Amino acid sequence: VSDASGCSMIAPLHTGAAKFPQNLLSRARQVVSLLLPAGVLKGFSSIVSRKLASHGFGASMAAMSSFPPQRYHYFLVLDFEATCDKPQIHPQEIIEFPILKLNGRTMEIESTFHMYVQPVVHPQLTPFCTELTGIIQGMVDGQPSLQQVLERVDEWMAKEGLLDPSVKSIFVTCGDWDLKVMLPGQCQYLGLPVADYFKQWINLKKAYSFAMGSWPKNGLLDMNKGLNLQHIGRPHSGIDDCKNIANIMKTLAHRGFIFKQTSKPF
Repeated sequence: VSDASGCSMIAPLHTGAAKFPQNLLSRARQVVSLLLPAGVLKGFSSIVSRKLASHGFGASMAAMSSFPPQRYHYFLVLDFEATCDKPQIHPQEIIEFPILKLNGRTMEIESTFHMYVQPVVHPQLTPFCTELTGIIQGMVDGQPSLQQVLERVDEWMAKEGLLDPSVKSIFVTCGDWDLKVMLPGQCQYLGLPVADYFKQWINLKKAYSFAMGSWPKNGLLDMNKGLNLQHIGRPHSGIDDCKNIANIMKTLAHRGFIFKQTSKPF
């Protein structure tokens, strides 16, 4: 195909397709669309696509928009906030219970569970706790107890199809504290059972260290920095931390990382 001056418009693509900048390619297509009838343009696009593919350009673009399949249908991103003070109070009680349902194929958030929880042993939040988490007294007063929230989690899991034996899902946390220490410890104190789906998880810190070769000493802040990601929201907000975890997971998945369970079986 030649332009008004008789010069070939395919030759530059043919000789350097693999290095041809995407923004210039887009502009070239816009110019061509103004110069050529629709039928000719369609044929031209087909020729260009074949030329780009022959130079590996198409393969690299496909690699940017897809990534290896994960082992799980869904990742359930979880990050508790709990009562706290300096020195630490005992027992600690969960006051924010967020879960993000992340599609294992697209790594996009499909559903959200988010509730605040009324503490019963230390019902009054400390100034330190409010400053750290951003959770004020009015956000927990009158909220359901942990037992009631756990019942609602189970209802949400069922509604989302996550209790179907054919659906593979696993929780993801930033560290082992949430599901190894906090939830089982409070459930034991209150005499509540721990559902089996809380007994296996992926520690994002370990996954990140496997993928990147370094341990994130400062948790989410280090992981975002290592991946050149903007931090979402405020640190120590449970729901915001979940969004950061999901964003980090999506970035690692796009780099080809396959997430695996890191917790030991109970």
